[in-house]
Amino acid sequence: MTDIAYLEAYIAISQVKAQYCRGLDTKDWVAYGDVFTDDVELDTRPAGGTVSYGRDEALRIVRSAVGSAITAHHVHSPEIKLIDPNTADVIWAMQDRVIYGPDRRSQVQYAGHTGFGHYHERYVRQEGRWRIAKTKLTRLHSDNYPHEPQR
Repeated sequence: MTDIAYLEAYIAISQVKAQYCRGLDTKDWVAYGDVFTDDVELDTRPAGGTVSYGRDEALRIVRSAVGSAITAHHVHSPEIKLIDPNTADVIWAMQDRVIYGPDRRSQVQYAGHTGFGHYHERYVRQEGRWRIAKTKLTRLHSDNYPHEPQR
């Protein structure tokens, strides 16, 4: 693979992840869902969640977890390894801030958190577009807030 092809993939994959964060934080579920393959595997077990298969199920799980929350997701320092011209493994350092809505607070027993960890992802290029085919969220640390934090 040429340096230019690698840079093109790097930029395109970075834009997909930016759309992921923006769609999630603005609750634009169409834009958020568009970053995934139809058969995406979403694994949040290492962060206390579950595993799901398929775009519709992944969206259902994410919406039920943070649909009423105020969220801010930041990703940086991508480690992008191209497996072939249409497949890449990427690790993103991440930080998220979540302030849960009243409906979710009673389920998780706290008002919100600031978390630090990594997304471990597989991207595939389908019909010229990069999408997330597999994503796993791991946490290094999470500060949980018993009461709603200052905004």
